[in-house]
Amino acid sequence: MWKFFKTAVILAGGKSSRMGFDKQFLRINKVRIMEKLIHELSKEFEDIIIVTNKPEEYKKDGVRIISDEIKEFGPLSGIHVGIKQSKSRYVYFIACDMPNVNLNYIRYMKKVLTNSKANACIAKRKGKFEPFNAFYSVDILPKIEKRITLNRRSISGLIDIIEPIFIEESVLKKYDYSFNMFINLNSKEDLEIYNRKNKQEENYV
Repeated sequence: MWKFFKTAVILAGGKSSRMGFDKQFLRINKVRIMEKLIHELSKEFEDIIIVTNKPEEYKKDGVRIISDEIKEFGPLSGIHVGIKQSKSRYVYFIACDMPNVNLNYIRYMKKVLTNSKANACIAKRKGKFEPFNAFYSVDILPKIEKRITLNRRSISGLIDIIEPIFIEESVLKKYDYSFNMFINLNSKEDLEIYNRKNKQEENYV
């Protein structure tokens, strides 16, 4: 039976030049972010996919490990293969450098998309899209493949043509006032700041 919200995809690609090492191996308090993401997402999704250029680095217990079919298109390549391999109409996408999973917000997006004809559910704040921590429909696969054929890599360009539902900032704040669920750890400085903040919160508790 075709399900609406069965599959979640973690994108673990990227060159990680600013971090200095491959971000898919990031650790917070000695725990790999990837392990944390799998643990949290498994509470809400039956099928979890990791899209990685280093499949040999992963155990396959409980998750599916796949690689880009079409190389050198950045995150668009990951969205492409994730949608092709999905077991549900809508696919949840998050990046491997996003350490904060907000299950309540994910459930809210599911409600928004239920009985909707939208091709995606994407956050929008300060006039910009948040392409991850978002849902995309398998129906957009032809549009992705057309953009790849035209050598267009921009995810924002894709979002412009797929008729998504946008979640506005006022609603986002109800689920995460500080927008921590959209944090990306792009550099060593980002990682240090995040670790310091976590330690402060632990000490406060």
